[in-house]
Amino acid sequence: MVRMTTATPQDSQRSRPRILVTVEEDVVDGRWDDYSAAYARAIEAAGGEAIPAYFGRPSTEDFSAFDGVVLIGGDDIDPARYGEAPHERVDPVPPARDSLDLALARLALEERRPLLAICRGAQALNVACGGSLLQHLEERLPHRGPAGSDESGWHGVSVAPGSLLARIAGRASLRVNSRHHQAVTPERLAPGLVESGRTDEGGIVVIEAFEAPDHPFVLGVQWHPERPEMLDNPALGEASTRLFEAFVAACREAQASRQAGAEA
Repeated sequence: MVRMTTATPQDSQRSRPRILVTVEEDVVDGRWDDYSAAYARAIEAAGGEAIPAYFGRPSTEDFSAFDGVVLIGGDDIDPARYGEAPHERVDPVPPARDSLDLALARLALEERRPLLAICRGAQALNVACGGSLLQHLEERLPHRGPAGSDESGWHGVSVAPGSLLARIAGRASLRVNSRHHQAVTPERLAPGLVESGRTDEGGIVVIEAFEAPDHPFVLGVQWHPERPEMLDNPALGEASTRLFEAFVAACREAQASRQAGAEA
């Protein structure tokens, strides 16, 4: 059983579905680091209770107390996790971070809890399911911003008809930000996961979204819907907002099922 440190829920939030959100840094007293807080705000705005999951720390609660999981963005995944030697451009990360992300992805799948995996989180989901990653995209644009800046890259995404992403977004294509150098490509997509969206901009096909069709709600997206440049942009914000709202709605259904099981 994976255990993690959690914040104490406020009384006013007890009816909200309880959603674990992995954190980028190890902070104290249940507070969020600045990077991870953006994900928490998007979950709270959609009606969920965001609870930080810290890697490498003990916990007072186990996974059965939660209604959903968000795996956030961050640094590279160790290629040893999918049986490859590292590319020279792959940065090392704490092993505990990989362990937590992979374990939470597998638990969400096994226990049929909603899972939203974003950027690194989507890559972790693919690895957890037996897939691998293209370790380095040589061309910076459009997958990440110009060298020396903190700007995002930008590109289009073709949404697969009939997919979970299509039902949520209500559109056949999306314009998204992009901040990554590792990627899921068609030949690296894990067994059991199905493509929801892709881009071929930049001279290579990258799977930008994928799902587990036999699960109530599992969706990985390579872009960053939590960032203000997406949520606060009138042309882009609706799809991002609907993504978080659909995920929280699925968590609310999981909450009702969990509570009914506890009362039986």
